[in-house]
Amino acid sequence: MTYKEPIHDVAQLAHVEMYSPDVDATVGFFRDLLGMSVTAREGNSVHMRAYEDFYARSLTITYRDKPGLGHMGWRSFSPQALERRAKAIEATGLGKGWIEGDFGHGRAYVFQTPDGHMNRIFWDVEYFQCAEEDLSCLINRPQRRPLHGVPVRRLDHVNIMASDVSATRGFYEDALGFRTRENIILGGEVEAGAWMSVSPQVHEIACMLDRSGSKGRFHHVAFWYGAPQHLSDIGDVFAERGIKVEAGPGKHGISQALFMYVYEPGGNRVELFGDSGYLIHDPAWKTRTWTEENLDRGIIFYGSPVPQEFFLYGTPDLPTAAAAAAE
Repeated sequence: MTYKEPIHDVAQLAHVEMYSPDVDATVGFFRDLLGMSVTAREGNSVHMRAYEDFYARSLTITYRDKPGLGHMGWRSFSPQALERRAKAIEATGLGKGWIEGDFGHGRAYVFQTPDGHMNRIFWDVEYFQCAEEDLSCLINRPQRRPLHGVPVRRLDHVNIMASDVSATRGFYEDALGFRTRENIILGGEVEAGAWMSVSPQVHEIACMLDRSGSKGRFHHVAFWYGAPQHLSDIGDVFAERGIKVEAGPGKHGISQALFMYVYEPGGNRVELFGDSGYLIHDPAWKTRTWTEENLDRGIIFYGSPVPQEFFLYGTPDLPTAAAAAAE
């Protein structure tokens, strides 16, 4: 067996920027229902974080007339790792160049996927500075647990849609060092999904096939609860406040994680994790491939089936293309 030397230059998903046509309502969803806090407001953007996120932001909501993904922010393992990855990305022709910094981080290299999803990678970050009255008695927690909503604990992962999953997966593997933990192959040749990580998590990023053939769309951002009971708790909250629950609670076979999918008021899909699934410590892990024969268990291990819109809807929405794909 040929063993490919791993690249350990990308440390983690640090933040996600999401577009919303109604910033106030979207911020209210994450703040009032999911217990996240606002750390700064700049122009058309609001920066937020969950109570166990150590950096100054893990989520940014920016105004646009349509919902969707702004960018994904990745932290490198070192300043030297940042330079290596920038050079490797530039060689692919998908680099956009350097920026001097942005809220919460320093100098960053901006790039896109083959499908056009925007990313940036950086080393220097701003850590969250907690107000004295919100300090936790746990010195390894950046603030104490909030008392409003059902507070999520941290940013977990992002899921994007692509016209060519294999090209997107190959880019993250070759240019950034991600490892593909699980994937879906249909008809023996079409890669319909891939779950990738740079850590023992099953995924920090997932990519699923956009059946409309569109490029650059956004499927969801996910936040982690830890305690499965919180999925039932937040389900009650959503039901009484008119928040649409698309699917769940249930459990995926892929990732083995408990889930609930909802739509925030701006139109983006949000996943809430009731646990973190399984962890991978095997350095020679082989990608687990799901096919038509076992995919039903991969999508839903137990719980109600996800609706067809789960596979078709992404932001920005393309109702005409999605309807055509469903036929």
